[in-house]
Amino acid sequence: MALTKVDTSMVESSGAFGRRNILINGDYSIYQRTQQVTGIGANASTYYTADRWKLDMGGSNSGRVTMTAGTEDAPTESNVTTSLKLNCTTADTSIGAGEYFILLQQIEGFNLQQFKKGTSGAKQFTVSFFVKGNASATYVVELYDIDNGRQISKTFAVTSSWSKVELTFPADTTGAFGNDANASLNVSIWLHAGSEYTGGTLNSSAWAAQTPANRAAGISSLMSSTSNEFYITAVQLEVGDVATEFEILPRGEKEELCHRYYFVQSYSVEDPGATAGFQYAHSMLQFKMRAAPTGTLTVGSRSNVNATNFYNQRPTGGRIEIRSAAAGRFYDLDGTIALDAEL
Repeated sequence: MALTKVDTSMVESSGAFGRRNILINGDYSIYQRTQQVTGIGANASTYYTADRWKLDMGGSNSGRVTMTAGTEDAPTESNVTTSLKLNCTTADTSIGAGEYFILLQQIEGFNLQQFKKGTSGAKQFTVSFFVKGNASATYVVELYDIDNGRQISKTFAVTSSWSKVELTFPADTTGAFGNDANASLNVSIWLHAGSEYTGGTLNSSAWAAQTPANRAAGISSLMSSTSNEFYITAVQLEVGDVATEFEILPRGEKEELCHRYYFVQSYSVEDPGATAGFQYAHSMLQFKMRAAPTGTLTVGSRSNVNATNFYNQRPTGGRIEIRSAAAGRFYDLDGTIALDAEL
């Protein structure tokens, strides 16, 4: 029987197969917290808008930035329709030595074992994304090994038009990533920094023990002018030295990946039925998260309600207790709870 020739023209000839992108929400289309936050720039490192993407900042920074997730501006060749936008609203014209402003995603060790870092079979890292600004600028992508205090950085250029950046970082046979649910790697985009982080020579050729002055040498400042803008999308981290096409995941799968770290869930409690004294009601929640989360409760506009406790937290569930604010009933109540197990 003759063998039929298989058409392989649509099969990728290089790069990893299966799930390639180690990063989550690289198109910034999921934003459970809110879509836009203004006035960012003081020492308040946290997650503001796009799920899994944190702004890390420090020093006496006087600049302020607006962060907008899900912006409907993206290059057609990226195969995505959304991006993240950062625009300077207050300039910082006198940069303090210890200032920094970084967009980053932290990755847990469980998701990094395929790099085989710290072994003789260590693999290369490739980061790719699309980027644009309001004018020409230079910024830095840094890979920072949290477990071992090692890092490597590379610069990239921004213009007023969308362009694709592809950066390959060498393998590192020193220092393995922890095989656990804790933060092991920061993929950091440096957008502003003082001399403590820019005063040396960029460490771009090989992984090394981190020296602060060598982490972001040569960068521009997003906060140098209120004209400055920064757009980014289709961010991908993968094993090897090839930047493959941005991996498109179904919406439901993206949401589930984000919910491992942050999840806004509805709950309801029933009127306990008694009328004398303070009243208590409980609701059991079930979920699947990276670790036992903290919870921030929001209740409806019912009177005589005090949301008092979220307890018995585990990675798979927890309990809500609602107590009346004064003696008497509060009747049935619905609300939401923001569950946070971020790195």
